[in-house]
Amino acid sequence: MSTGEALAGPDGARRCPWALSAEDYVAYHDDEWGRPVHGDDALFERLSLEAFQSGLSWITILRRRPGFRTAFADFRIAEVAEFTDEDRERLLADPGIIRNRAKVDATLANARVLSGWAEGELDAVIWSHAPEAIGRPVPKTLADVPAVTPESTALAKDLKRRGLRFVGPTTAYALMQACGLVDDHLADCASRRP
Repeated sequence: MSTGEALAGPDGARRCPWALSAEDYVAYHDDEWGRPVHGDDALFERLSLEAFQSGLSWITILRRRPGFRTAFADFRIAEVAEFTDEDRERLLADPGIIRNRAKVDATLANARVLSGWAEGELDAVIWSHAPEAIGRPVPKTLADVPAVTPESTALAKDLKRRGLRFVGPTTAYALMQACGLVDDHLADCASRRP
């Protein structure tokens, strides 16, 4: 039984235990998760995928990410904002993505809202909620990693106030983890930034 501490993988490197639960997770954990992400389109992709993940396992989304990228024009905000009712119907019939009507509609609505923002504004808004790393406890086990923080709650409220949908505090915290606003790699994980 795991204690929730970092575990040695097949290559001997210690990783957060969730990274070893499926082969697809290793590269995502090592190369992406917790690494800083900037750029409005890149952050729109992560925000959208985190919303699609709500209620599902991340591995489901990760395995369908190529399909999502194809279906949503590589998450280029300006292009997705121009999607028509026919595009919506195409998305709802696409087996390469999660065909959840509320999540598809939220992604399309969010793109329309974001298309009216200044370049770099989504990046600035999201990163303005990054907590100070100094003094933040370094998680030693998975039990030390929160699902929601005051910062993620503030980010969710800010995004909702600005017209975005499907961005609750838990989704906002998952976004913060995935995009490097926080480093929740465990203390003895090889991917933890110094």
